Amino acid sequence: MTSTKDRTLSRGDSGALIGFCIAGVLIAAYITVLSIIRIIELARGVDVPVLVEFISSKTPVDLPLTNGASIPVGVDSATITAPELPAIAAVPGIIGQIAQILTIIVVIGCLILLARSVLTGRVFSRRNTTLVATAGITGLLGFAAVRFFDNMLANATVATVADNAVDSAVISVEPFTFVLAAFVLALIGTVLSIGDRLQRDTDGLV
Repeated sequence: MTSTKDRTLSRGDSGALIGFCIAGVLIAAYITVLSIIRIIELARGVDVPVLVEFISSKTPVDLPLTNGASIPVGVDSATITAPELPAIAAVPGIIGQIAQILTIIVVIGCLILLARSVLTGRVFSRRNTTLVATAGITGLLGFAAVRFFDNMLANATVATVADNAVDSAVISVEPFTFVLAAFVLALIGTVLSIGDRLQRDTDGLV
């Protein structure tokens, strides 16, 4: 017969997890509000600031020095204000903000449910492993989607404002960040899965 024993957390650990949950809710609310403000700004389409990334080797500018001279530098990114943002730029930007809201809510929601499970003394379980996997996969795919739609917004803005006369980065993604995040996610999922199996084996011996 298998018996399951719940572990009791110390008051300090419980307080830390509760604080984590409260901070998660506040972060989700803050990012949601900022995203909604951005959506309204994009939908209005007037004097919209857009962050654009450039190919630095093809975007040289002269940087003035204090002695009156200047040196050539490459511009990596800059904010362009579009007097009138067309729908071809606004729509991807809005979709990106919606993806950001959904990603943050799902990730933080899963982590809060995980913290709640730990508060009850259940650290290793299939449910917790599923929560971590869901949060990780959603975070990876969600933020990649946000990045993709932001690139579409930036490129459409450059095409509209500069009439394609500036070499901007078509797609700008840092694969190493996603590979590292995927590795950490796989490691955490494996640890939780092994911990769950060891705990069930240990409980079966009691």
